[in-house]
Amino acid sequence: MIEEFPRMIPVRQRFEAPPPLPIAEAIRKEFDSSGIRARIKPGARIAVTVGSRGISNIQNIVSEVLGVLRSSGADPFVIPAMGSHGGATPEGQTAVLAEYGMTERTLGVPIRASMEVKHLGKTPDGVDVYFSAEALRSDGVIVLNRVKPHTDFSGNIGSGILKMLVIGLGKRMGAATAHLAAGRLGYEHVIRTIAGVSLKSAPILCGVAIVENQFHQTSRIAVVPPDDFVRREEELFQESRKLMPSLPFSEIDLLIVDRIGKNISGAGMDPNIVGRSVHGYSSFLGEKQTSPVTVRRIFVRDLTHETNGNAIGIGLADLTTSRLVAAMDKCSTYVNALTALTPNGAKIPIHFDTDREVIAHALASLGSGEVNRWRVVRIADTLSLEELEVSEAFDDQVGIRENLVKLSSAREMKFDDAGNLLPLYEPSG
Repeated sequence: MIEEFPRMIPVRQRFEAPPPLPIAEAIRKEFDSSGIRARIKPGARIAVTVGSRGISNIQNIVSEVLGVLRSSGADPFVIPAMGSHGGATPEGQTAVLAEYGMTERTLGVPIRASMEVKHLGKTPDGVDVYFSAEALRSDGVIVLNRVKPHTDFSGNIGSGILKMLVIGLGKRMGAATAHLAAGRLGYEHVIRTIAGVSLKSAPILCGVAIVENQFHQTSRIAVVPPDDFVRREEELFQESRKLMPSLPFSEIDLLIVDRIGKNISGAGMDPNIVGRSVHGYSSFLGEKQTSPVTVRRIFVRDLTHETNGNAIGIGLADLTTSRLVAAMDKCSTYVNALTALTPNGAKIPIHFDTDREVIAHALASLGSGEVNRWRVVRIADTLSLEELEVSEAFDDQVGIRENLVKLSSAREMKFDDAGNLLPLYEPSG
């Protein structure tokens, strides 16, 4: 077994730092300028959707939206809109919100987590459309979600307010139906057509679309009237794609990912970052992938606390730890993978007891090579790409890249007495 590992260099990726967004002011201004506030009737029961993603400032954003509704005389409540996540149970989805600090006590409104759905009709392709029964009983629905490239497909839209209409508000039944149809008709087409039926049939008041920058911080909040969902989402999607961070190198032998989880990405770790599809991938050493980045081996060390054992995305890794496997909630992981028709994402890879063992076997699986030529990158997660570690094989590139700053000289990988890597310094973004 390999005993000598590459030395690692702490580096920082330079991203343009935008000024912080004044969230409360931005939300109030958007509700006024869009004309939505004027449409809120006193006493109206307004449902606000909240999903399972790790959206920055989500509690603050939701609280401000609820504040606008209350100040306008409405009677708001929150609906968990997360398809099959949280084990596809009301209790599980309520618990997901609590992990983000959102409870009935902290928000000051009821959380109605029923999984009951109503059938709204069919798309022109004959796909059944389901929608939250709780939302349909309201006087208006505010569809709140982050807009960003999707983990399962590429196109002119991704994960956003249209997807929230289809997958989130479709609950488990709607999510499963949409994913099944997407296998035949394509994800973007299915999202657009199902959302079209929902927009015509459900009492949609507006969308609240959130865009984040490379630091995983709120960059824009847009309040969108329902008749402008498609156009505005397409615009915001292009903006979010330009702001998305990336790994600093296109050829990586071993990527060490400290943690994955549903709060990091719907796929556990973002395929847009690691270059692997939730529908399958090849790790053949001689094959150049079609993705902009080729990662030959991925080692995932742990799950986030917030993912509650949902290890979706571990199937994208080549190796992991026995402690991660022991921490898996197989039920929620399997429900998520089967609902999304992506069983590859739940496969359990080769695992060993310690990080040291995993790294040794990962490097050995790359074939012969000198230790100083292995291209290794370590990141906290696929949302945190500002500060990372890279092996000495990248030293020449770091020296000439204006967007990379060396934080210190190369150092040995540091392990604790149990043989596990010491924590990577917290990203400053």
